[in-house]
Amino acid sequence: MTECVREYVRYGLAVALALAATPIAAVGARAADYDVGSIHISEPWARATPKGASSGAGYMAVTNNGTTSDRLTCTASDAAGRCQVHTMSMENGVMKMRQVDGGLEIKAGETVTLKPGNLHIMFVDLKHPLETGTAVEATLQFEKAGTVKIELPVVAIGAAAPGVTTGGGTMMMQGGGMMSTKH
Repeated sequence: MTECVREYVRYGLAVALALAATPIAAVGARAADYDVGSIHISEPWARATPKGASSGAGYMAVTNNGTTSDRLTCTASDAAGRCQVHTMSMENGVMKMRQVDGGLEIKAGETVTLKPGNLHIMFVDLKHPLETGTAVEATLQFEKAGTVKIELPVVAIGAAAPGVTTGGGTMMMQGGGMMSTKH
């Protein structure tokens, strides 16, 4: 083998190894689970936002292991001026997004999943873009269980939710003609 061919093979192996490691890096570290009172929070995550976006979203599953309902609100985030619990719905062919007034009810013995295109934590007035490989800190308040700080690992725009092998639901778009927001 000539030296040129050997160098090409080494370069090819280096590229192949780098590409093989890319999916692991893109997914980032596995999210931690959190407990506060009778509430269990699992698989929190957020999607990266494009430069200039004014809002972003976070997702998770919230389980109430207690015997009475509780209510979830988001009180603070290191990445945004405000954080709120939002819902999305289709009305006359238009996607509408609204803050959940009074907090999101988590009934006793039930799990509520916040996911793309549905319930979510809305990070409003972003201080900076949410970047893949970082994490967003949020303070969640439960009416009965108390307060807990969580970290939501940020995955790539359009990445699948944890546990989902393909797709990942709808993305929240800034300035898209098919979504109306009401804060």
